Amino acid sequence: MEHHQVTIYLAAMAVGGLLGRLAPAAGPGLLEHAINPVLGALLFVTFLQVPAAELVRSLRDGRFLAAALVVNFVVVPLVVAAMFAFLPTDQAVRVGVLLVLLCPCVDYVIVFSGLAGGSSRRLLAATPLLLVAQMLLLPLFLYLFLGSALADIVEAGPFLEAFAFLIVIPLALAWALQAWAARRPAGQKVADAATTTMVPLIAATLLTVVASQIPKLDDSLTDVAAVVPFYVLFLVVMAVAGKTVARLFQLETGAGRAIVFTGATRNSLVVLPLALALPDSLAVAAVVVVTQTLVEVLGMVAYVRLVPRLMPAGRSVHA
Repeated sequence: MEHHQVTIYLAAMAVGGLLGRLAPAAGPGLLEHAINPVLGALLFVTFLQVPAAELVRSLRDGRFLAAALVVNFVVVPLVVAAMFAFLPTDQAVRVGVLLVLLCPCVDYVIVFSGLAGGSSRRLLAATPLLLVAQMLLLPLFLYLFLGSALADIVEAGPFLEAFAFLIVIPLALAWALQAWAARRPAGQKVADAATTTMVPLIAATLLTVVASQIPKLDDSLTDVAAVVPFYVLFLVVMAVAGKTVARLFQLETGAGRAIVFTGATRNSLVVLPLALALPDSLAVAAVVVVTQTLVEVLGMVAYVRLVPRLMPAGRSVHA
């Protein structure tokens, strides 16, 4: 499954789209409620693959963490600001684009970065920091882009809930299982079995998200289609911007590739509950967020092939 995982993810999204069309009534209820549990399970398995001691050591890599913060919270907002004036004027569409593009990914970016030879362990260590930073900065960014009238639409509650259920609990469970595995053969067997579920869990997450949101697409197809070119442009620009930041911080190749991926991949799966909690007048925002997921996964297929060429192994990024 790992060898064919990109194909599996694309197939999962196709099946999700088909399911959303054939059973549209299931989306707003059962499937939307399943998003966070599936995503939490995915992050548990992700955390399980890095020993706790190594995760703590990785947090001392100040240069990489600084580069990750700069690319996500300085460079990305500047790129979004350059595009903002050209976005569709519909407020719901603009809110959806801002929600998704201003928040860095904390889940499958680790997998795709690893496929391209990026330092997944460094990204994994940076995950809690990136999530906390976006919790604190997103309201400020929305205020700067939208003004006070719409800046207060994002409440801290859903983000705190996401941090607890998607970071704290999965991380604690992963460390507990690691401790059991170090002491008992039975624990090691459970840990080994859990790590084999990574690809199916990513596929299940993508299928669930797409199937839950596709039924909402019909009423807003024109508005949603209008943002697709912006998502594609964002991926193109961030490939170059990420390499530039990696060169600025003089990172080695694996760390540099990870910076490119963290700058390009967005937190669509975690911010989706925020979009779903918006007032009915802004309901289109959730579909705009999911559309970014569809574009991004296709973009990651290209990134996995192109980023190693953009940043070849054996050369320092700053060379």
